[in-house]
Amino acid sequence: MMTVDEKYMKQAILQAKKALMINEVPIGCVIVHDGKVIARGYNRRITDRSTLAHAEINAIRKACKVIGDWRLEDCTMYVTLEPCPMCAGAIVQARIPRVVIGCMNPKAGCAGSVLDMFHEQGFNHQVEMVSGVLGEMCSAMMKQFFSDLRKKQQTVFQ
Repeated sequence: MMTVDEKYMKQAILQAKKALMINEVPIGCVIVHDGKVIARGYNRRITDRSTLAHAEINAIRKACKVIGDWRLEDCTMYVTLEPCPMCAGAIVQARIPRVVIGCMNPKAGCAGSVLDMFHEQGFNHQVEMVSGVLGEMCSAMMKQFFSDLRKKQQTVFQ
């Protein structure tokens, strides 16, 4: 039996696969409000030529339009990879109360791996975080992407 968190993480994984199809790092995100997905996002940094085009930022932007406010206080975010500092900061700023993460990011994650911006006592908002939901699937997708990328780079330099 699939949990609610697994159901929505599968939708975030579908978004990550969209990024993969356009040769972007496969990170996907969905934002849920009242049991309904109100926003989706996937990594588009290369495509949009923008540092800001992360899955979470794209989804937050869309969710704010749907809600009609910058505060996403009654929403849950599902994201396939632990957010970076920029995205973790945006999540805190948007007042998202709960974030469900597929796999952690030991090199750049800011929900507990490198920093824990979700539980920084100096901030006026704390974020409940659940990690490891369909984590093996999310991690495998990232590992395969970077393995394939390294093989392509080796071919180019041979």
